[in-house]
Amino acid sequence: MSESGDRAASAFLNQAVALAVENVTAGGGPFGAVVVTAEGSVYTGTNQVTTLNDPTAHAEVMAIRRACVELGTFDLTGATLYTSCEPCPLCVAASLWAHIDTVVFAADRFDADRAGFADKRFDDHFDKVAPAIAVTPGVVEQPLAPFEAWAAKADRTEY
Repeated sequence: MSESGDRAASAFLNQAVALAVENVTAGGGPFGAVVVTAEGSVYTGTNQVTTLNDPTAHAEVMAIRRACVELGTFDLTGATLYTSCEPCPLCVAASLWAHIDTVVFAADRFDADRAGFADKRFDDHFDKVAPAIAVTPGVVEQPLAPFEAWAAKADRTEY
């Protein structure tokens, strides 16, 4: 990365950290995130888990949601996600679904753990080759019905 690119990355990462701090002041969780598209558009998010009573309202997810809604797309190919803390598995998965190219974080998960945000049960699960919980198929009469309906829908949006 060029020196100017390094400065920009540092600025966005600092912005994510500042958002996290501001969010704590506003009564939210200590997490902030910034999505920067390949074209340079910037979208921010803060942790709203407790303010919205939504366990999925992590800063990274909120920034991704904002970018997708405002851009009218679910594909953020070429984007970079800057986040105040190493993303949890939920946020990594959201980044993957959004096709974000790069994630850059400030504090790591051990820092979060020391601050009282222990995701150890998730880390233990996702750090292992074998899942920490049993994953088994359920029994239903028409398990392929959703896929069949999808295939039959002529005006579907592929993703």
